[in-house]
Amino acid sequence: MAVMDVRNDSTGWLTLWLEPLGEDRWLKPGERLRVRSDYRGDDLAFSVDLWTDEEDRAAGIENIAVWIEAGDCYAEVTDAAGDVVECGHQRPVEISRKWAASREEARRRIDSRTAPESS
Repeated sequence: MAVMDVRNDSTGWLTLWLEPLGEDRWLKPGERLRVRSDYRGDDLAFSVDLWTDEEDRAAGIENIAVWIEAGDCYAEVTDAAGDVVECGHQRPVEISRKWAASREEARRRIDSRTAPESS
């Protein structure tokens, strides 16, 4: 089994993205999550990408993506107590609202492009 710990050593939020699924888990300062894959081979089980988004950084949010490179992409994520942590863990309410508004705006744009023209 492949295991990777992710710890938030910053003073704000750290968003852990589990890829290729695009799942998010939010870590408070000092918090640690563990990612486990069923992979037992010799190849790289995980890779990590850290990136900066200026809007996120201004809001005190950092981002890290853990890519499942081998094994089942449905890796298990647990907290320090060993409890499974699901997608959306501790996601701030204001972020959920912002993402919902963005999805709705995208739907409106798509609908306006595909609406039949009036005669």
